Amino acid sequence: MKTERCILHSDLNNFYASVEMLRHPELREKPLAVCGSMEDRHGVVLAKNGLAKAMGVKTGEVFWQAKKKCPALERVTADFPAYLRVSEKVRAVYDRYTDLIEPFGIDECWLDVTASRDLFGSGRKIADEIRETVKREFGVTVSVGVSWNKIFAKLGSDMKKPDAVTEITPENYRETVWRLPAADLLFVGAATAKKLSFMGISTIGDLANADEDRLVSELGKWGSTLHRYARGEDDSLVRPRGETREAKSIGNSLTCYRDLVNEDEVRILMILLSDSVAARLSETDLGRARTVKITVTDNELRHYGKQGKLERPTRSGKEIADCAMKLFREVYPWRLPVRAVGVSVCDFSLGAEQLDLFSDYRKEERAEKLDAAIAKLRGKYGNLAVQRGTVLKDKRLADLDVKGAHIIHPDGGYEGK
Repeated sequence: MKTERCILHSDLNNFYASVEMLRHPELREKPLAVCGSMEDRHGVVLAKNGLAKAMGVKTGEVFWQAKKKCPALERVTADFPAYLRVSEKVRAVYDRYTDLIEPFGIDECWLDVTASRDLFGSGRKIADEIRETVKREFGVTVSVGVSWNKIFAKLGSDMKKPDAVTEITPENYRETVWRLPAADLLFVGAATAKKLSFMGISTIGDLANADEDRLVSELGKWGSTLHRYARGEDDSLVRPRGETREAKSIGNSLTCYRDLVNEDEVRILMILLSDSVAARLSETDLGRARTVKITVTDNELRHYGKQGKLERPTRSGKEIADCAMKLFREVYPWRLPVRAVGVSVCDFSLGAEQLDLFSDYRKEERAEKLDAAIAKLRGKYGNLAVQRGTVLKDKRLADLDVKGAHIIHPDGGYEGK
């Protein structure tokens, strides 16, 4: 008889704000926002504590907007190295129970504790021990979901916050999961949720019991995947950091320290992000990308997205940026300033490509070699060591240290850098 898996999903509660309250105890009883820029009044809210959330403060809005809702709101500048140090310490706690740990961003991890139960007890017992240990040793809290698959474990960690354990079993998932909104299911974004709503699907239970052929007709193959997820039929593995596997896409995104008000400013950010994506692509054995995707968020948090094929596969940051800007012009209506931008590439090609008569392949080869040299210098001296002339038109934007791009895998796994 096959042993039922036991998967945990551990989510550090209000992580950035929790770390800042440890560093600034005087702010513990005050509404707090962690912002991307202390120098500029338009600093974006990256995280908030429970008191700020209760006053309506939202992640992604600029600080002055949040301050209108909550006049007593305090702010601190985000310190990502500090958050990473705490994250690594917490993951060392997870290591005490299993070596099957898959990060999902800086503050979330899946753990496969199937084999660990013989040593440490049930999944719920392990989850409670982790929760208590993290709180005692580091002063931050985690919410943990316990289930037999990754999707439901993630749902469990979201259901009770902060400092809680929720177990979803084959016996209770219909009562606990199926009543939740379909948008709560992992990988159901705003656009997919809207399509599901048009189909009369409002809950995860509706999705689980929907006609699969209709879902595929409306959503493509992804419709079948979401149907399986809603029914608890996710068999994707918990994969440790660094394990080599097929990549679905490579991308990066950034919420800017201020709103972008013209195309020149957007292009600077597109170049910075495209260079980071190209550098990460060059580190892999995926070859070249055929497709570029962009996402754009305006300052009222409306989202726009578009993808397009490149004329030929590339790993050049300049070609990715040029395509990204073309897509931006096609999709963004410029009714409002831009708050955030994302660039990703996919549809990778390893083989030789059909040549055409009009391409300067020597020029393309030189451009890729230049990108590789720049990436090497940035790896050694930092991302700001070498910059394109266009980027230097705006010193504040040029000084943005865009972090490394991340890889998204077909099973939803995330590999950051």
